[in-house]
Parts: sequence; structure tokens; C-alpha cells
Amino acid sequence: MPDIYVDADACPIKDEVLRVCGRHGLEVYMVSNGGLRPSADPRVHTVIVGNEPDAADDWIAEKIEAGDIAVTNDISLAARCIEKGARVLAPTGKPFTEESIGMAVAMRDLMTQLRDSGEITGGPSGFTKSRTGPASSRPWKRKSRRSAANADRRRLRGATVQD
Repeated sequence: MPDIYVDADACPIKDEVLRVCGRHGLEVYMVSNGGLRPSADPRVHTVIVGNEPDAADDWIAEKIEAGDIAVTNDISLAARCIEKGARVLAPTGKPFTEESIGMAVAMRDLMTQLRDSGEITGGPSGFTKSRTGPASSRPWKRKSRRSAANADRRRLRGATVQD
């Protein structure tokens, strides 16, 4: 069975990942540089890394193995995990693959260059659990959140069946 590694600092679906992994009996590593509540489940490992930039990414990239699954929105971490033969899912449920990671890296680099030059400002809308306020303040409504969780559940189930 694969282990699941979650880049937990900015992961909006930690609770959903834990539920899916609990159902399938998978080991989960929640990697963060602080602020995570430890789980009572012995299969859930809370890993606190230093505050250095990319410390969580480095820990995951070092530990992950072929066949494991990473949940991250970080494109460079996704590329490092794919290089080691792991499967990678974004919190939306979208898989990063060998075929798609090159384009994702190129788009990230292009967007960084455009932001640095002042051509564009801002970034993508956030993934929030908020259920109050105007619709514009909560771009990820309950339906979108459920849809992302369902996509993750299907992908995790598919990944564990293939092993």
C-alpha cells in the first residue's frame, strides 16, 4: 500500500485526506513547519520541520518513494516527487503527471515572470472553508470542496488498487 505525504502548510483539504486514508488504512504524513494538531490515529504522522524555505518540500522529496502519493499545490515539489516515481495530486484532485508537469513548471515560471515585471498582479483565488460572506469572498463553495474531495477519493482509490 502506498504512503500519503501531504504538504500540509497550505493544504485546504487535510480533513478530507485523513478521512479517505482512514477508510483505506493508509499511512499519512502531514508535513508542516508548525501549527498542526496531532491526530490520535496511529497511521497519521505529524511531521514538523524547520522554518527554512522549502523545508517541508525537502522532507517530502527525501522520504517519498515510487508508488507513494503526494498531495500538494507546489509545482516544484510535484516535479521532484514525480521524478522519484510517486503519484501527485493537487488539492483540487487534479493529478500532476510526467506528461503534464513540464507544462505546469513552464506556466509557473511564465506567471512569475509576468508578476515580477508588473504585467499582472494577484494570483489565483483561495481555497477556503468559509461559509459566510459574499460569494466572491469564498471562491471554494461547499459543492466545489465536495467535488475536490470526491476527485481525491477516486484518485487515491485508483492509486491503491494499482499497487
